[in-house]
Amino acid sequence: MSNSMELKFKASISNELLARQALIAFISPLNPTVDEIGEYKTIISEAVSNAIIHGYRFDASKDVFIKATIFEDEVEIIVRDYGVGIKNLEEAKTPHFSSRPDLERAGMGLTIIETLSDSFSISSVEGLGVKLIIRKKYSLSKENDEQRV
Repeated sequence: MSNSMELKFKASISNELLARQALIAFISPLNPTVDEIGEYKTIISEAVSNAIIHGYRFDASKDVFIKATIFEDEVEIIVRDYGVGIKNLEEAKTPHFSSRPDLERAGMGLTIIETLSDSFSISSVEGLGVKLIIRKKYSLSKENDEQRV
């Protein structure tokens, strides 16, 4: 059995907090550890900020879409934008690459997402947007109850 939620919001950087809080509230029945919460927050923050900054170039009239699904042993997070897309996926996944060198960004967003997730795929069509599919396993073990929130 699975549970899912979908969220659509304007591509305003202030909505990154909304995305983080919504995802954490959604997965809270899994009783995640503090470390797991931090990883999920980082993943969603990086994915959403990439959509806003790179996909839509801060055009707050556009929408970012998130779908999260809890499966038996993992959470799947899909973040989608209908912005400019990515010209070269391999280049975009290179650490320190940024499509916005005019901004003081580290160019590590996709690398961070890939590092923190168990499975990560990205698809893009230039001019039509980007879709990230991120999967992260969770543990329902009672061993770490003292670390859980």
